[in-house]
Amino acid sequence: MREEILYLEGSSGISGDMTVAALLDLGADESYLRSQVEKLPLEHYQIVTGKTVKNGIDSKTFDVQVEEEHQPHCTYRDIQNMIMGSAMDQPVKELAVKIFHILAQAEGKVHGAPADHVHFHEVGAVDSIIDIVGTAACICSLGIVETAVGTLREGSGTVQCQHGEMAVPVPAVAELVSAWGLCVSVTDTVGEMITPTGAAIAAGLRTRELPDEMEIVKIGIGAGKKDFSHANILRAMLVREVKQESDVWVLESNVDDCTGEQLGFLQEQLFAAGVKDVVFLPAYMKKNRPGYVIQVICDDETVHKAEDLIFQESTTIGIRRYRYRRSVLERKMERIPTEYGDIRIKVCYKNHRVYAYPEYEDVKQAAQVRGESFRRVYQNALRKAGELFGE
Repeated sequence: MREEILYLEGSSGISGDMTVAALLDLGADESYLRSQVEKLPLEHYQIVTGKTVKNGIDSKTFDVQVEEEHQPHCTYRDIQNMIMGSAMDQPVKELAVKIFHILAQAEGKVHGAPADHVHFHEVGAVDSIIDIVGTAACICSLGIVETAVGTLREGSGTVQCQHGEMAVPVPAVAELVSAWGLCVSVTDTVGEMITPTGAAIAAGLRTRELPDEMEIVKIGIGAGKKDFSHANILRAMLVREVKQESDVWVLESNVDDCTGEQLGFLQEQLFAAGVKDVVFLPAYMKKNRPGYVIQVICDDETVHKAEDLIFQESTTIGIRRYRYRRSVLERKMERIPTEYGDIRIKVCYKNHRVYAYPEYEDVKQAAQVRGESFRRVYQNALRKAGELFGE
């Protein structure tokens, strides 16, 4: 499975055929897609792929050509049984059924029927079944684990469908957008830009938000069948999150029923887990009770372990988590000779200036061994560091 994130950029909406085309253009194995679809008990269709130009942009096409008289209208239960009873790979089956279930829930809500008994019309046809199964096959072929979906642009006006003329977005799309929190921007473009199949795919694939900062690894472009004033395309991008080394997580909890012994043990466990810092801030809680704000600073690698420890070793039942960007000095650890023995010094750099900080444990040990005050040993180490590093 790959580390890159799939980003579906739907500035011209999304449909099933556009999604499959974009994923194929991104590098999904077309022969694998065909081999998976061929394991379904479907007939009288032909998959045609190719290239086209949409408003000057070279794009991949994916078209399922079906003889009209062989377009079955199935229920969700029919489709689920068809997919799960096939010899397709298990991950492809599960993802395809997940997308169809999302669609069935929306259609059921619109028509006032249980999801299992929803009778699909447009989306129960062979081409839409292949669009959804094809999407699942492409995702598995690419090894995609995480997917982000951008703002999907929708058109306006009306569209003709099995139930007659309907306003855009059609009811199933509106229900999917509402139920799954998809972000949609309505435009003045006349026509349907988001199909129910496309909206269900977006809802079924989305696992996360788009990173704040990212680099684009690869782009695939899938063409839609409509012509607008803008390019009717869906862009599928593989992106990699750019993590700033100075970014940290801050975890906070308020407690007023936790003993000092518990907090001390919690701090030890958190430091052992690798967090960057732990502080307890005195505070007055509800009913004027004295309490503490537990504040932990950690990175991506330790944030979940830190949360587990806070819940396990304190009395809190909630943790606030937010991300901060911090400025840090470039640093390295040096061991320098002093008249009290070798002492480690943390040497930091900023704008050609040097800052030195003797390590507490080394100063403490030297002071105890030599019978000197902590302050004298510390100042001696600081002076030696200045001579060596120019502080």
